[in-house]
Amino acid sequence: MSRQKKSKTQTKDIPLSAGMLLVTLGVVYGDIGTSPMYVMKAIVNGNGGINTVTEELILGALSLVIWTMTLITTVKYVLVAMKADNHGEGGIFALYSLVRKCARWLILPAMVGGAALLADGILTPAVTVTTAIEGLRTVDFGHAIIGDSQTKVVIITIAIICALYFVQKAGTSSIGKLFGPIMTLWFLFLGGAGLMHFLGNPGMIRAFNPLRGLLFLASPNNHAGLRILGFVFLCTTGAEALYSDMGHVGKANIHVSWPFVKACLILNYLGQGAWLIENANNPELAVIPTLNPFYQMLPEALRPFAIGLSTVAAIIASQALITGSFTLVSEATRLNLMPHMKITYPSETKGQLYIPLVNNIMWVGTVFIVLLFQNSERMEAAYGLAITVTMLMTSTLLVSYLAGVRHKPVLAVLFALVFGAIELSFFISCCTMFLDGGYVMIILSAALFYVMFVWRRGTAIERMQTVYLPVSEYKNQLGELSKDPDVPLLADNLVFLTNDSSFDKLDRDILYSILNKRPKRAKAYWFLNVQVTDEPHTLAYTVNDYGTDFLFKVQIRLGFKVNQRVNAYLRQIVADMVATNRLPQQQHKYSIYRNSDAIGDFRFCMIRKLLGTETELSGVDERVMHAKYSIRGFCGNAAQWYGLEHSSIIFEYVPLFTRVRQVPQLTYEEPDITSTDTAEEDEDDIISGDTRSIIHASAARTKQFIGGETASFRPRQDNDE
Repeated sequence: MSRQKKSKTQTKDIPLSAGMLLVTLGVVYGDIGTSPMYVMKAIVNGNGGINTVTEELILGALSLVIWTMTLITTVKYVLVAMKADNHGEGGIFALYSLVRKCARWLILPAMVGGAALLADGILTPAVTVTTAIEGLRTVDFGHAIIGDSQTKVVIITIAIICALYFVQKAGTSSIGKLFGPIMTLWFLFLGGAGLMHFLGNPGMIRAFNPLRGLLFLASPNNHAGLRILGFVFLCTTGAEALYSDMGHVGKANIHVSWPFVKACLILNYLGQGAWLIENANNPELAVIPTLNPFYQMLPEALRPFAIGLSTVAAIIASQALITGSFTLVSEATRLNLMPHMKITYPSETKGQLYIPLVNNIMWVGTVFIVLLFQNSERMEAAYGLAITVTMLMTSTLLVSYLAGVRHKPVLAVLFALVFGAIELSFFISCCTMFLDGGYVMIILSAALFYVMFVWRRGTAIERMQTVYLPVSEYKNQLGELSKDPDVPLLADNLVFLTNDSSFDKLDRDILYSILNKRPKRAKAYWFLNVQVTDEPHTLAYTVNDYGTDFLFKVQIRLGFKVNQRVNAYLRQIVADMVATNRLPQQQHKYSIYRNSDAIGDFRFCMIRKLLGTETELSGVDERVMHAKYSIRGFCGNAAQWYGLEHSSIIFEYVPLFTRVRQVPQLTYEEPDITSTDTAEEDEDDIISGDTRSIIHASAARTKQFIGGETASFRPRQDNDE
């Protein structure tokens, strides 16, 4: 009765190799690799400028930077979070997939963290590219080009951002091969530039003492107060993207490359600190409004090269968040938190995907951020708040993972206490910069959270109203219809896409479409359900033929990284059924091909629900459904998602029934034959004895349709179409 065909799923992690190490440097570390461009600048300017620089300030701030990077990036993400992988995939939604059975409320931190990380993906290109272009002012020829005008900086930044989003369709594999060598040079440059100044003041090694950072927080030399933590926290930018991009490059390549990256970053921070101590009383530097020690510590002859290289590094920083955002949205769709969207796979390399709609939305959002803030200093406030929110939510899920999945409650409590205290401190610090730009992050995150909430709640409402009917009770009617010569043949194979994953039932709307809503005759009826699995590369299908050769319920199981080429997969299945004599051959009498195969034509029927005027919902739920259907219309339709744009398609729309408003019953009245008013006679003639019987029969059918059949309903189990 059923048949299953499987292919081996690729669940192994990407192995360690020199080539993938290069791709890792190009794809994963762009964001965290550009943090030296703005961390010390934010700390010094936030503390009052170079005139306030003291040895205590620099050593204390560097101690906070080094230990924040060690605890957050190294311990939390590289050592702990990367063990919580979903078949090699990382990120907050992959983590939620592992812990969602532990508690239902865990969906909230997953949604909040995912929304904040997607907002961070919009902010990252804006702040990093703007910072790099502003570095042009530190050299004569650059200052001659842009001068003190921020408008020229904005124009150049937007041009680079547009080019960046345009090349995303090429895929991260080709981009990683291009950027990998450049990022290797970038990290060597960071380490070398910092080492020059560090060797002149080896006492900077004292910054590795964690007590210096803690004591500095309460020091009178800390003019920024608690806000200093918000500036320090910028050194962890890219840690969450590192976790999300794990599926693109493999954890082994991250484990090997991270020590090299971290060493180069720390050397650069120490070098900037040594330069700041040496030039603390320099009157020429004191007049610079937003001093950036990253550029100023370099010899003037080397700055043009540094600016060019930092601009490319800023582009790569943006790339890390963009690729991570594609993965996040793909996983959110699988979890019913976002609508289905068209996904393309531009590379054969594992983990490479591209979502055009997401790419375009992020592009518009990033350009808007640049136009709104104009300069990098204002963007950094929003930047830090986005990161802290995401990291707090990831920590919440990791505690549940350690306690509920790994069954290590003591370790979970210890993790919660340590990282909860650290990240809450950073979060409170970043909240002090809410009015300086943090409000933008809140608005962006809230908008993304709203989309997730609407989609999840709307899908739940649809599930509650869906009625499933046993196919066996309608099998005879469908068989008679398929052979009825009085009904014109619509197609050899009529295919309905359905969200129903049950083996022997169908959505009432499908059966109603075939039998009642203009009967549809076909040689074979296919009810196709596409199910996305937790494994990234599953390729399998099952078939229930109900003991017939004309009725087939098919479930195609695809990994969440597999291209959903439904047309090609269905043709394979039909060929298999013909080859095993479970489906009669469908040879065409007329064909442009000399040797026509045994497979006939296909016609796809798409049924979509709409909010009908007779549907009764609460005020909130009604607004949710209107919002969901508006979002669905913006994201396209199943024909685009499943690669059916060039197929023969029928679109049918059905009302969403939840609880139908009661229709008042009409009463029959005898016509007044004595009346001389022609108009009134005409109106009375509209209702006749035949009409009355139709009304009563319709009422009986409505009662059976709405009340009698609902006993067989079961909740919907899969993603919304």
